[in-house]
Parts: sequence; structure tokens; C-alpha cells
Amino acid sequence: MTLTQLKYVIAIADSNSMNEAARMLFIAQPSLSQAVKDLEEEIGITLFNRSNRGVKVTPEGEEFLGYARQVAEQYRLIEDRYIEKKNSKKRFSVSMQHYTFAVKAFVELVKQFGMDEYEFAVHETKTYEVIENVKNFKSEIGILYINDFNRTVLTKLFQESELEFHELLKCGIYVYMWKEHPLARQEEIGLEELDEYPCLSFEQGENNSFYFAEEVLSTYAYKRLIKANDRATLLNLMVGLNAYTLCSGIICENLNGSDFCAVKLKSEEIMTIGYLKRKGAALSPLGQKYLEEIKKFRESVL
Repeated sequence: MTLTQLKYVIAIADSNSMNEAARMLFIAQPSLSQAVKDLEEEIGITLFNRSNRGVKVTPEGEEFLGYARQVAEQYRLIEDRYIEKKNSKKRFSVSMQHYTFAVKAFVELVKQFGMDEYEFAVHETKTYEVIENVKNFKSEIGILYINDFNRTVLTKLFQESELEFHELLKCGIYVYMWKEHPLARQEEIGLEELDEYPCLSFEQGENNSFYFAEEVLSTYAYKRLIKANDRATLLNLMVGLNAYTLCSGIICENLNGSDFCAVKLKSEEIMTIGYLKRKGAALSPLGQKYLEEIKKFRESVL
């Protein structure tokens, strides 16, 4: 196994095409295919499924690529510092379900450390991708929730991915809606009172299982349900359709504005929000500071 072979498979995975990867790498396509074949024979797994529509990484290949990316990144950092004498920036990346408090903590982190010496990335994305991003070293930290319903399935997935889940906070369930919603002034709202209004849910793509839903009570038979991909769209639907979503109740007016509110749902359901990290890996100083910012925001609103 060579570093060149690792760079080859990373390029193929990123482009989903042997021909495109060969063009980017300035190598003949047959030579690239032979290099990948030699690597697959050496490690004893198939990295890619080939078809007329291109190539797709296999499940075993996804795991291998996570390690390959880490090796390639570490080599790049060594090369920048000792060969090209570059002052490379320190990096920090976090993946999360759609939580404004997690974005707020990220904003505060960037403000404190600045971008002259650091390179930041934030991925507000689907539940499964949060897990995959931490597993494959794309993000150092992942923010998501577990509860009694999804705990067994997600915990098993964490263990298989060699990840650790650490609790940040526990909270009840709230109805997040426009302040002019007919039910917005109530102290509590029963689920049956919401039947006439559209419930909003974040689309989970190929992994659209109830266990991966960002909203609790995902198995409830909602009369009206709309799925969307981003928070801005959900907020617009709340205003335009008197729609709502279920959330932790920890909201940030600085980011979402003051036109929305969270009202307690009549439910005994509890959600535990926490962070994922790679098993046995120490958090970087930026990772530790990011979690401190989340805890500060939590203490200020709870």
C-alpha cells in the first residue's frame, strides 16, 4: 500500500468517476484502474462498485476511505510545514442536526479565535451524515440527540463506528412556531391540538428511518406533514402555513429572529442532546472550547 494509491482512491470517491479522477490526477485511466485493483487485492476488500453510471464506494470502502483521508491529510500537513515551509492553518470542523444553539456556539468560537490562523467548517446536515462525518474524520465533533425510541439503534451504530456519545443536556419537547400562530400564546399545547396544522420535518434522504428523524415522536400519525431540507425553508413555511415543528426549546433569537417562539408540548418525552467524538481520541483545544460555548449558551437559557 502506498500514499499514491490512497490519493487515487480518494480522488475516485470524490469524483464518482474513474475517467474524471484519471483526468484530475494526470494519469491514464487503465493505469488508475490497475492501481486500485492492486490495492483491493492487497487489503482484501472491494473499494468501489463499478457500473455504466460510474463508481460508487462500497460500505467497506467508506470505512477504508475514512482512514485514507486521515493519512493523506496528515501527510499534507507535514509536507506543508517541512517541505514547502508553509504556515498551515489549524482546522476545526463540526457536524450537527439543525440546532441554532450549536450554530451560535460555532459563531462564538470563530469570533474568539479568528480566521487568520484557523480554518473552520460547519455541516448542518442529516442525522446519518453527522455520524458518518465524525466516523470518517470529516468532523471532530457531531451534535445530535437520542431518546428512548432511537437509543438502542443509534447506540449500536455509534459502537460499530467506534464513536462515543457524551451527554450535554436533557430537555422536554417544545412546539416551535411563528409568534402569530393561533396556538402561540398557550402555556402548553397538546399534540391533538396541532392536528389541523402542518408538521414540519427535516428530510433524511436515503436513511429516512424513524430512528434517524431529527424530531421526536416521529411515529405519530400526523394528518399533515411536510418535509424540507433547511431551516430557512422551515421558518418560511411556519409563517406562510401556520406550520410547526418539534424541538428542544433551546432557541437563539440572534440567528432565527424574534418572530418565532417555543411552547411546551404536553408530553413526558425527554430528549438527550450530546456530542459524538471518535472513541479514545482526545478533543483538540478548539473542540473543547466549542463545547464550552454550548454549555454557556445552555446555562443562559435553561
